[in-house]
Amino acid sequence: MAQDAILTGIQPKTMTDRIDTMFAQDRTWAMALVVGLWITVFFVMLAIRSFITDPTIEIVCWLAAGLLLLFNTASIFAMFHHYAKDKAHIYSVDIRHLDAGH
Repeated sequence: MAQDAILTGIQPKTMTDRIDTMFAQDRTWAMALVVGLWITVFFVMLAIRSFITDPTIEIVCWLAAGLLLLFNTASIFAMFHHYAKDKAHIYSVDIRHLDAGH
């Protein structure tokens, strides 16, 4: 959103508005990718069920998939928390580089 606004010449008024816009966009994309990961993992687990003959192995696979989803989702939420606390520094650098390139 912020990059599109910059490219079209319609920029938010203040640096804080631009930072908030970029943070919201990054948060939206990260959540979309997490949802995509969940869908992919469930698709793979359901697709391979017919190839797993031992119920114990199937349980282990489901537990491993659950742990993968848990840790990846937790890491994204930790990133949100970190970025929210330090977004002024993180995004102001990006905005200055974007402005210098245009």
